[in-house]
Amino acid sequence: MSGLIQIAGVKDLADAWNILAAGVNLVGFPLGLSVHPQDISCDQAATIIDKLHLGGSAVVITYLQKADEISKLCRRIGVSKVQLHGEPPVPQIERLRSKDASLFLIKSLIVRDGNLPELIDRMNQYAPFVDAFITDSFDPSTGACGATGKTHDWSISRRLVESSPRPVILAGGLTPANVKQAVLRVGPAGVDVHTGVEAPDGRKDPLLLNSFVTAAKRAFAALRKNQFASSTQDRIPGKKVS
Repeated sequence: MSGLIQIAGVKDLADAWNILAAGVNLVGFPLGLSVHPQDISCDQAATIIDKLHLGGSAVVITYLQKADEISKLCRRIGVSKVQLHGEPPVPQIERLRSKDASLFLIKSLIVRDGNLPELIDRMNQYAPFVDAFITDSFDPSTGACGATGKTHDWSISRRLVESSPRPVILAGGLTPANVKQAVLRVGPAGVDVHTGVEAPDGRKDPLLLNSFVTAAKRAFAALRKNQFASSTQDRIPGKKVS
């Protein structure tokens, strides 16, 4: 998992098509939410996923916390990936993993001021049962954990990337203007954007979508180049790395 690009938030079939046309890897469908209103129903999401043959490219983004409810939602709309933005107890994640081993589980790590030790502890608890993590921003004014349009302290996400035994996706306030800087600063396995590519009506803006994907791909290419250069330098006999 490297250089992954996810766009979240779908209002209708045309919206989903514009996201796919931009060349993304994953399309996120927020459902089972506790803060934000749902843009579409479960049945509408299932229809879009079926009509566009999204298959493994669709991700349910949910705040549900019980394994049985999460598994039922995934089966209902026909997806094999789920992004968990709530705080389900670890035993529920373990149950979900044992109940449906085919699910690709992404667990959110919500960045607040000064909560790095807490996040590392939770990351280590969840790591045996999930496939990836996603860092996102907390909005104290609404209580929202994701889709806030707010950035967070990228140094915390950087530390999580360095510490995590699983790939880490970066989200939170990303836009075409800042995604390159974010990727180079954090070094994530992927990026996710929701509000940062929306038009005033809340639908995805094709120009912003294309700009974001282009900027993200260039950023990941530069990151790989930097990492290659660093690893090559490390292998030079007698080379002291500062």
